[in-house]
Amino acid sequence: MHPTAPSPLLFTPIALRGVTARNRIVVSPMCQYHSVDGAPTDWQMVHIGRLAVGGAGIIFGEETAIESRGRKTYACAGIWQDSHIPAYRRLTDFIRAQGALPAIQLGHAGRKAACHGAVRDWEPLSESDSADGLAPWQGLAPSAINEPPRCYTPRAMDRDDIKSVLDAWAEATRRAVDAGYDVLEIHGAHGYLIHQFLSPAANHRSDGYGGDLPGRMRFALEVTEVVRAAWPDDRPLLFRVSAVDGKGGRWELDDTIELARALKQRGVDLVDCSSGGIYGDTDLPMVPRTSEFQVAFAARVKHGADIPTIAVGGITDAHQAESILRAGDADLVALAREFLWHADWAAHAAKALGVEDAYAQMPHEYAYRLRQRETQKTMAINQPSEESRAAFARVFGNAPDW
Repeated sequence: MHPTAPSPLLFTPIALRGVTARNRIVVSPMCQYHSVDGAPTDWQMVHIGRLAVGGAGIIFGEETAIESRGRKTYACAGIWQDSHIPAYRRLTDFIRAQGALPAIQLGHAGRKAACHGAVRDWEPLSESDSADGLAPWQGLAPSAINEPPRCYTPRAMDRDDIKSVLDAWAEATRRAVDAGYDVLEIHGAHGYLIHQFLSPAANHRSDGYGGDLPGRMRFALEVTEVVRAAWPDDRPLLFRVSAVDGKGGRWELDDTIELARALKQRGVDLVDCSSGGIYGDTDLPMVPRTSEFQVAFAARVKHGADIPTIAVGGITDAHQAESILRAGDADLVALAREFLWHADWAAHAAKALGVEDAYAQMPHEYAYRLRQRETQKTMAINQPSEESRAAFARVFGNAPDW
């Protein structure tokens, strides 16, 4: 007898506090720039709906600003007022109905605020845009250091600013609860406000929020504490990091491991390991974007801080994703652009890995038709035979040359 092949880890459920993801596949947050005054629109409903029916276990929408001045653009998503909640509830209800966990990533742009966004290559807003209702605003940052060429010089945050932003994090978390989210991630990466506090490239403070590593970690940990306090105990809290800085880098992998240990002590359940996104006054290269280019970060953080991690970046193939989990390099894998290319990637991955009834990853309305097609392929009438040739001839007047 041949030994039974092990079930794919990629399609093994994972319990995260009081909720369970049906598999280890995460749709990573992807900004859409289609929100109106922070609220999601029909675009997000179609975008998220398309992803939700594809079979992933956890579905993120996009980075969602905790306050209006924390947006990158006027079209960014936000959850800074209660009127936003019903639109997000519409998304979470649909995601959950497809068997996935709805997830939200909360963030603050900091000095990356007041831009046109990706559609105009991050060109900063100018006074001339005011006529179109797109007046620029001054962002906040740990220090008044610009990030050229995209944005205005930010205002260095004082203690009142820090308290105000922490309060906004708590309120945004409360709204995320009311909107029906099961998973919440703090965006501490990619050069946004929390990352700006962490990295010496952007943080030149000399008070308790700067200087040495504990000082630069302080804001990130205070955000985590207020979010964890407002987020239900039975729901998982994630934290996205840039494991290393990009160009101008001063934040190193050992710093990330130290941060992850402190996050774990404050109730973070998983660390989502990305990289880069911040610029400074040196000319270090960006992190090369090769296949699985950030998996090693997830592995180092997982084992160095003894905390579960998510691997993301350059993951496109089912066997590749499975091998990452089998090697113990991460506990979940996240994909973003690959889901834009193949929204039902999870179902195809199940088929590639030999999951019995791979179509079960999809809604019944899809799975029924796809199973039916598979059954039809095996029917005698559809096999090359004299009977099928005769049936074909009766319909079309001539027999196929099989």
